[in-house]
Amino acid sequence: MCGIAGLIHRGKSSNVGSEMTAMLQALKHRGPDSTGFAVYGPPNPGDYVMRIKAAEQEDMAKGHGIKEKVEGRIEEIEKRLAEHGAKIKSKEHATDYALRYVIGHDGDTEEMATYIEEIDGVEILSLGNGLELIKDLGDATVVSDAYGLEDFNGTHAIGHTRMATESDVDIRSAHPYWAFPYNDVSVVHNGQITNYWIMRREMERQGHRFMSNCDSELLAVYTAHNLANGMSLEDSLKQSIEEIDGVFTYLVATKDQLGMAKDTMAAKPLVLYESDDLIAMASEEVAIRAILPQEIDTYDPYDEEVRVWQA
Repeated sequence: MCGIAGLIHRGKSSNVGSEMTAMLQALKHRGPDSTGFAVYGPPNPGDYVMRIKAAEQEDMAKGHGIKEKVEGRIEEIEKRLAEHGAKIKSKEHATDYALRYVIGHDGDTEEMATYIEEIDGVEILSLGNGLELIKDLGDATVVSDAYGLEDFNGTHAIGHTRMATESDVDIRSAHPYWAFPYNDVSVVHNGQITNYWIMRREMERQGHRFMSNCDSELLAVYTAHNLANGMSLEDSLKQSIEEIDGVFTYLVATKDQLGMAKDTMAAKPLVLYESDDLIAMASEEVAIRAILPQEIDTYDPYDEEVRVWQA
Protein backbone atom coordinates (compact mmCIF):
# COMPACT_ATOMS: atom_id res chain seq x y z
CA MET A 1 0.00 0.00 0.00
CA CYS A 2 2.73 2.51 1.04
CA GLY A 3 2.38 6.18 1.91
CA ILE A 4 4.06 9.23 0.40
CA ALA A 5 4.28 12.82 1.59
CA GLY A 6 5.85 16.07 0.50
CA LEU A 7 6.01 19.69 1.57
CA ILE A 8 7.65 22.85 0.34
CA HIS A 9 7.90 26.28 1.95
CA ARG A 10 7.94 29.30 -0.31
CA GLY A 11 10.61 31.84 0.46
CA LYS A 12 11.62 30.64 3.92
CA SER A 13 13.12 27.78 5.91
CA SER A 14 11.29 25.68 8.44
CA ASN A 15 11.85 22.61 10.56
CA VAL A 16 11.10 20.26 7.69
CA GLY A 17 12.65 17.31 9.54
CA SER A 18 10.11 17.55 12.33
CA GLU A 19 7.24 18.29 9.93
CA MET A 20 8.01 15.33 7.70
CA THR A 21 8.39 13.06 10.74
CA ALA A 22 4.88 14.01 11.89
CA MET A 23 3.43 13.48 8.42
CA LEU A 24 5.03 10.07 7.94
CA GLN A 25 4.14 8.90 11.43
CA ALA A 26 0.51 9.65 10.58
CA LEU A 27 0.91 7.33 7.57
CA LYS A 28 2.54 4.50 9.52
CA HIS A 29 -0.46 2.21 8.95
CA ARG A 30 0.22 2.34 5.19
CA GLY A 31 3.73 0.92 5.47
CA PRO A 32 5.37 -0.48 8.61
CA ASP A 33 8.51 -1.97 7.03
CA SER A 34 10.72 1.09 6.49
CA THR A 35 10.66 4.88 6.45
CA GLY A 36 12.64 7.32 4.35
CA PHE A 37 13.24 11.06 4.21
CA ALA A 38 14.74 13.35 1.59
CA VAL A 39 15.27 16.72 3.26
CA TYR A 40 16.70 19.85 1.66
CA GLY A 41 18.80 22.31 3.61
CA PRO A 42 20.39 25.53 2.32
CA PRO A 43 22.57 24.49 -0.64
CA ASN A 44 26.28 25.14 -0.40
CA PRO A 45 27.84 24.98 -3.88
CA GLY A 46 31.33 24.58 -2.38
CA ASP A 47 30.51 21.49 -0.31
CA TYR A 48 28.85 18.14 -0.88
CA VAL A 49 26.89 16.28 1.75
CA MET A 50 27.25 12.52 1.31
CA ARG A 51 24.96 10.09 3.12
CA ILE A 52 26.32 6.58 2.88
CA LYS A 53 25.71 3.14 4.36
CA ALA A 54 28.33 0.45 4.81
CA ALA A 55 25.96 -2.40 5.75
CA GLU A 56 22.30 -3.26 6.13
CA GLN A 57 20.69 -2.90 9.54
CA GLU A 58 19.98 -6.63 9.76
CA ASP A 59 23.63 -7.44 8.99
CA MET A 60 24.70 -5.56 12.10
CA ALA A 61 22.17 -7.47 14.19
CA LYS A 62 23.61 -10.80 13.05
CA GLY A 63 27.14 -10.00 14.20
CA HIS A 64 29.71 -12.56 12.99
CA GLY A 65 32.45 -10.03 12.36
CA ILE A 66 30.29 -7.52 10.50
CA LYS A 67 31.44 -4.65 12.74
CA GLU A 68 35.02 -5.23 11.69
CA LYS A 69 33.93 -5.39 8.04
CA VAL A 70 32.13 -2.06 8.37
CA GLU A 71 35.20 -0.44 9.94
CA GLY A 72 37.28 -1.74 7.05
CA ARG A 73 34.78 -0.38 4.52
CA ILE A 74 34.85 3.05 6.15
CA GLU A 75 38.65 3.11 5.97
CA GLU A 76 38.44 2.22 2.28
CA ILE A 77 35.78 4.91 1.64
CA GLU A 78 38.02 7.57 3.13
CA LYS A 79 41.05 6.26 1.23
CA ARG A 80 39.17 6.52 -2.05
CA LEU A 81 37.88 10.00 -1.22
CA ALA A 82 41.47 11.10 -0.68
CA GLU A 83 42.56 9.49 -3.95
CA HIS A 84 40.00 11.67 -5.76
CA GLY A 85 41.15 14.83 -4.02
CA ALA A 86 38.12 15.13 -1.77
CA LYS A 87 38.68 16.85 1.57
CA ILE A 88 36.60 15.55 4.47
CA LYS A 89 35.33 18.60 6.36
CA SER A 90 33.14 16.71 8.82
CA LYS A 91 32.08 13.15 9.57
CA GLU A 92 29.22 11.82 11.69
CA HIS A 93 28.08 8.31 12.53
CA ALA A 94 24.27 8.36 12.37
CA THR A 95 24.32 4.63 13.23
CA ASP A 96 26.97 1.92 13.29
CA TYR A 97 26.44 1.40 9.55
CA ALA A 98 25.31 4.84 8.29
CA LEU A 99 27.54 7.90 7.98
CA ARG A 100 27.24 11.54 6.99
CA TYR A 101 30.22 13.27 5.38
CA VAL A 102 30.62 16.89 4.33
CA ILE A 103 33.33 17.00 1.70
CA GLY A 104 35.01 19.56 -0.49
CA HIS A 105 35.56 18.35 -4.04
CA ASP A 106 36.08 20.04 -7.40
CA GLY A 107 36.76 16.98 -9.56
CA ASP A 108 34.52 14.49 -11.35
CA THR A 109 31.88 13.71 -8.74
CA GLU A 110 30.30 10.89 -10.74
CA GLU A 111 33.64 9.15 -11.18
CA MET A 112 34.37 9.50 -7.46
CA ALA A 113 30.95 8.15 -6.44
CA THR A 114 31.23 5.20 -8.81
CA TYR A 115 34.67 4.36 -7.42
CA ILE A 116 33.37 4.41 -3.84
CA GLU A 117 30.39 2.21 -4.68
CA GLU A 118 32.74 -0.43 -6.08
CA ILE A 119 33.51 -1.28 -2.44
CA ASP A 120 31.57 -4.41 -1.52
CA GLY A 121 28.66 -3.65 0.81
CA VAL A 122 28.81 0.15 0.35
CA GLU A 123 26.01 2.30 -1.09
CA ILE A 124 25.85 6.07 -1.42
CA LEU A 125 22.32 7.08 -0.47
CA SER A 126 22.72 10.69 -1.60
CA LEU A 127 25.40 13.13 -2.67
CA GLY A 128 24.48 16.74 -3.23
CA ASN A 129 24.77 20.37 -2.19
CA GLY A 130 21.44 20.53 -0.35
CA LEU A 131 19.87 17.05 -0.31
CA GLU A 132 20.24 14.64 2.60
CA LEU A 133 18.59 11.26 2.13
CA ILE A 134 17.92 9.11 5.18
CA LYS A 135 16.15 5.76 5.16
CA ASP A 136 16.08 2.78 7.47
CA LEU A 137 13.87 0.06 8.92
CA GLY A 138 11.23 1.17 11.42
CA ASP A 139 8.53 3.84 11.63
CA ALA A 140 9.06 7.57 11.17
CA THR A 141 9.71 8.34 14.82
CA VAL A 142 12.26 5.54 15.18
CA VAL A 143 14.19 6.60 12.07
CA SER A 144 13.92 10.33 12.82
CA ASP A 145 15.23 9.86 16.37
CA ALA A 146 18.12 7.65 15.22
CA TYR A 147 19.24 10.17 12.59
CA GLY A 148 18.53 13.40 14.47
CA LEU A 149 15.99 14.75 12.00
CA GLU A 150 13.89 16.64 14.54
CA ASP A 151 16.31 19.57 14.30
CA PHE A 152 16.71 19.65 10.52
CA ASN A 153 15.82 23.03 8.99
CA GLY A 154 15.28 23.50 5.29
CA THR A 155 12.88 24.52 2.55
CA HIS A 156 11.32 21.25 1.40
CA ALA A 157 11.19 17.51 1.90
CA ILE A 158 9.59 14.31 0.65
CA GLY A 159 9.10 11.04 2.51
CA HIS A 160 7.82 7.48 2.29
CA THR A 161 6.46 4.72 4.49
CA ARG A 162 6.91 1.35 2.83
CA MET A 163 4.99 -1.88 2.76
CA ALA A 164 7.26 -4.33 0.94
CA THR A 165 5.44 -6.07 -1.92
CA GLU A 166 7.83 -6.38 -4.87
CA SER A 167 11.22 -6.57 -3.13
CA ASP A 168 12.95 -7.29 0.17
CA VAL A 169 12.54 -5.58 3.53
CA ASP A 170 15.91 -3.82 3.67
CA ILE A 171 17.39 -0.35 3.45
CA ARG A 172 18.40 -0.87 -0.19
CA SER A 173 14.75 -1.32 -1.22
CA ALA A 174 13.41 1.56 0.89
CA HIS A 175 12.42 4.93 -0.55
CA PRO A 176 13.32 7.71 -1.34
CA TYR A 177 15.70 7.06 -4.19
CA TRP A 178 18.51 9.40 -5.13
CA ALA A 179 18.96 10.00 -8.84
CA PHE A 180 22.65 9.10 -9.17
CA PRO A 181 24.72 10.95 -10.30
CA TYR A 182 22.49 14.01 -10.68
CA ASN A 183 22.85 16.30 -7.67
CA ASP A 184 19.97 16.87 -5.30
CA VAL A 185 17.24 14.82 -7.02
CA SER A 186 15.08 12.38 -5.06
CA VAL A 187 11.85 10.44 -5.70
CA VAL A 188 9.11 8.70 -3.69
CA HIS A 189 6.45 6.58 -5.36
CA ASN A 190 3.23 4.76 -4.60
CA GLY A 191 2.15 2.22 -7.19
CA GLN A 192 3.53 -0.36 -9.58
CA ILE A 193 5.40 0.13 -12.86
CA THR A 194 4.57 -2.65 -15.32
CA ASN A 195 7.18 -1.84 -17.98
CA TYR A 196 9.92 -1.53 -15.36
CA TRP A 197 12.33 -4.09 -16.83
CA ILE A 198 12.02 -2.74 -20.38
CA MET A 199 12.75 0.80 -19.25
CA ARG A 200 15.44 -0.29 -16.80
CA ARG A 201 17.36 -2.07 -19.57
CA GLU A 202 17.10 1.06 -21.72
CA MET A 203 18.46 3.24 -18.92
CA GLU A 204 21.27 0.75 -18.27
CA ARG A 205 22.20 0.80 -21.96
CA GLN A 206 22.63 4.55 -21.59
CA GLY A 207 25.04 4.09 -18.69
CA HIS A 208 22.80 4.50 -15.65
CA ARG A 209 23.18 2.30 -12.57
CA PHE A 210 20.54 0.67 -10.38
CA MET A 211 21.16 -0.33 -6.77
CA SER A 212 17.96 -2.32 -6.12
CA ASN A 213 15.26 -4.35 -7.85
CA CYS A 214 12.54 -1.97 -6.68
CA ASP A 215 10.52 -0.59 -9.60
CA SER A 216 10.33 2.82 -7.93
CA GLU A 217 14.06 3.39 -8.45
CA LEU A 218 13.35 3.64 -12.18
CA LEU A 219 11.55 6.94 -11.62
CA ALA A 220 14.65 8.45 -10.03
CA VAL A 221 16.94 7.24 -12.79
CA TYR A 222 14.47 8.32 -15.47
CA THR A 223 14.21 11.80 -13.94
CA ALA A 224 17.99 12.09 -13.64
CA HIS A 225 18.41 11.16 -17.29
CA ASN A 226 15.87 13.76 -18.45
CA LEU A 227 17.20 16.60 -16.28
CA ALA A 228 20.81 15.84 -17.24
CA ASN A 229 19.77 16.20 -20.88
CA GLY A 230 18.27 19.64 -20.38
CA MET A 231 14.61 18.79 -19.83
CA SER A 232 12.64 20.78 -17.26
CA LEU A 233 11.16 18.94 -14.28
CA GLU A 234 7.64 19.72 -15.48
CA ASP A 235 8.32 18.31 -18.96
CA SER A 236 9.93 15.20 -17.47
CA LEU A 237 6.88 14.56 -15.32
CA LYS A 238 4.54 15.02 -18.29
CA GLN A 239 6.62 12.72 -20.47
CA SER A 240 6.66 10.03 -17.78
CA ILE A 241 2.87 9.73 -17.97
CA GLU A 242 3.23 8.86 -21.66
CA GLU A 243 6.23 6.54 -21.37
CA ILE A 244 5.79 4.74 -18.04
CA ASP A 245 3.11 2.06 -17.76
CA GLY A 246 1.29 1.08 -14.59
CA VAL A 247 -0.51 2.79 -11.76
CA PHE A 248 1.51 5.44 -9.98
CA THR A 249 1.55 8.64 -8.05
CA TYR A 250 5.02 10.00 -7.42
CA LEU A 251 6.80 13.04 -6.03
CA VAL A 252 10.13 14.43 -7.22
CA ALA A 253 12.28 16.93 -5.36
CA THR A 254 15.23 18.90 -6.70
CA LYS A 255 17.42 21.52 -5.02
CA ASP A 256 14.67 24.14 -5.32
CA GLN A 257 11.53 22.44 -6.70
CA LEU A 258 8.89 19.90 -5.73
CA GLY A 259 6.80 18.15 -8.37
CA MET A 260 4.06 15.52 -8.55
CA ALA A 261 2.54 13.33 -11.26
CA LYS A 262 -0.40 10.93 -11.41
CA ASP A 263 -0.89 8.29 -14.10
CA THR A 264 -3.83 7.99 -16.50
CA MET A 265 -5.91 5.82 -14.17
CA ALA A 266 -5.26 7.97 -11.06
CA ALA A 267 -5.75 4.89 -8.88
CA LYS A 268 -3.16 5.86 -6.27
CA PRO A 269 -4.34 8.57 -3.88
CA LEU A 270 -2.88 12.00 -3.24
CA VAL A 271 -4.38 14.84 -1.21
CA LEU A 272 -3.05 18.36 -1.76
CA TYR A 273 -3.10 21.52 0.36
CA GLU A 274 -1.81 24.82 -0.97
CA SER A 275 -1.45 28.27 0.61
CA ASP A 276 0.67 31.32 -0.17
CA ASP A 277 3.49 30.04 2.06
CA LEU A 278 3.19 26.25 2.15
CA ILE A 279 2.31 23.35 -0.13
CA ALA A 280 1.77 19.97 1.52
CA MET A 281 0.63 16.68 0.00
CA ALA A 282 0.24 13.10 1.14
CA SER A 283 -1.52 9.82 0.45
CA GLU A 284 -4.07 10.72 3.14
CA GLU A 285 -5.29 14.01 4.56
CA VAL A 286 -4.46 12.84 8.08
CA ALA A 287 -0.76 13.43 7.30
CA ILE A 288 -1.35 17.05 6.32
CA ARG A 289 -3.44 17.62 9.43
CA ALA A 290 -0.52 16.33 11.50
CA ILE A 291 1.25 19.63 10.75
CA LEU A 292 -1.81 21.84 10.09
CA PRO A 293 -4.38 21.03 12.79
CA GLN A 294 -6.58 24.00 11.92
CA GLU A 295 -9.45 23.79 9.43
CA ILE A 296 -8.02 23.48 5.92
CA ASP A 297 -9.26 22.96 2.36
CA THR A 298 -7.68 20.17 0.34
CA TYR A 299 -8.30 18.59 -3.04
CA ASP A 300 -7.38 15.44 -4.95
CA PRO A 301 -5.35 15.99 -8.14
CA TYR A 302 -6.93 14.59 -11.31
CA ASP A 303 -5.68 11.82 -13.58
CA GLU A 304 -2.58 12.76 -15.60
CA GLU A 305 -2.15 15.88 -13.47
CA VAL A 306 1.35 17.33 -13.15
CA ARG A 307 2.29 20.15 -10.77
CA VAL A 308 5.62 21.79 -9.94
CA TRP A 309 6.27 24.28 -7.13
CA GLN A 310 9.29 26.50 -6.54
CA ALA A 311 10.90 26.91 -3.13
